Amino acid sequence: MEAETAPQMVGLLSIWVLGLSVGLTACTVTCLPFMGALVVGGGHDGGAAFRQTAVFALGKVAAYVLLGGAAGALGEILLDVIAGNLGHWLIGGVSILAGIWLVAGAKVVKSCATSRLLQGSPPFLLGFALSFVPCAPLAALLAAAALAGDPAQGLAMGGAFGLGAALTPLFLVLPMLGLFGREMLAERPHLLTWMRWGGAVVLAALGLRRIFLVW
Repeated sequence: MEAETAPQMVGLLSIWVLGLSVGLTACTVTCLPFMGALVVGGGHDGGAAFRQTAVFALGKVAAYVLLGGAAGALGEILLDVIAGNLGHWLIGGVSILAGIWLVAGAKVVKSCATSRLLQGSPPFLLGFALSFVPCAPLAALLAAAALAGDPAQGLAMGGAFGLGAALTPLFLVLPMLGLFGREMLAERPHLLTWMRWGGAVVLAALGLRRIFLVW
């Protein structure tokens, strides 16, 4: 039993390192414009920005677990789906919705008992959607899960990859952006409206750009 478990653990460790390579490099470059606009536009302080980043990372882990399990069940079919335009459509739609949320969400939160859950929805959905960006490490994860041919093993692989990808410099960068935004608001509180609209425009533009790439 132990002889069978050891190679599996080594394999999961390798996949975790593969996810870590994404979290420390490509994830930061790709995700910073989206999450930066959300954090600054929302007027979050450093602590709130850190929590938003944690929810964003949780969305990425959830996506990779789902993708790993699906690859284990569907095989190489999922590789073709991810290599297509699904990721661009998903990212574009979620980014536009997050921009709308920045402008309209504040009123909803004030009148809703589940405000904390609603506030966490945009970063979670952005993390989930941005996990569908085609890249070599993701293709390697899906190929390994497809080769395993076992949904449970695919889920474990996706979880290991996601936990690696969740370790990102965004945990440092986004709180710093939040502190910067708060300092601006402390001196000029009226800027909050402009920051909300600015963040919304950036998110909408990023979303439309993704959609136009595949239109």
